[in-house]
Amino acid sequence: MKVALVQSIPVQGDTSASLAGLDRLIGNGSGADVYVLPEMFASGQFPDPSDIAETMDGPSVCWLRAKSRELDAAVAGSVAITENGRFANRLCFAMPDGSMATYDKHHLFSYSGENLHFSAGNERVTVTFRGVRFLLQVCYDLRFPVFSRNRDDYDAAIYVAAWPDRRSFAWDTLLRARAIENQAYVIGVNMTGQDQYGSYKGHSALIGPYGDTLAASPDNVESVTTGIMDMDMLTRFRTKFPALTDADLWEWLPDNGSEKL
Repeated sequence: MKVALVQSIPVQGDTSASLAGLDRLIGNGSGADVYVLPEMFASGQFPDPSDIAETMDGPSVCWLRAKSRELDAAVAGSVAITENGRFANRLCFAMPDGSMATYDKHHLFSYSGENLHFSAGNERVTVTFRGVRFLLQVCYDLRFPVFSRNRDDYDAAIYVAAWPDRRSFAWDTLLRARAIENQAYVIGVNMTGQDQYGSYKGHSALIGPYGDTLAASPDNVESVTTGIMDMDMLTRFRTKFPALTDADLWEWLPDNGSEKL
């Protein structure tokens, strides 16, 4: 499976400009099966989303659906959503048949006050696309390994982020750790550029189950970088070295699936 890391610079507070920029950046596509965008790819990050939150019929979600059909690929990125009187930082995974899987960010970044305005999601979500099982995660979730522990229910974890460059070493290290400990591919896509909160190098990457970097975006520029996930290799590796069967998680975590936490 071919994955595209879409490392972009959101135009802060301007959804139309951000989406137009992404149209130019992606162009006619790169033949990927999955395109992954950063956290809040269309608005930039806002701990208080009152002025930029959309409904599920809003421009960002509609753009994801349309782009998925246009590219004949899954397209994923997070959007500030208002629903039932609350705000969610929602990762939307749009598929070309019109279906969409969604995951609301569970670990809210209290350091920036995100927890004061957003409601935490309470579901762990996986989605299968073209035979590959994806775990959906957002930014700060990367720091919490128990939540993302592989229960033999995913092949690749997606982390979309607005992760500042002063913590780039942690980003790089944790992406690699999540891949190694879960015997899975990890797709980490971060924004680049600057906003009122800091600067962002990007450091978007596709990490293999051995912890090797299979694709990496250039620093400090918008780019579309592609890499290949070899599912046959992943199966052989897990069969040869079945570490997941020894994981000490079953008695500590809820049952498998996208259940309530």
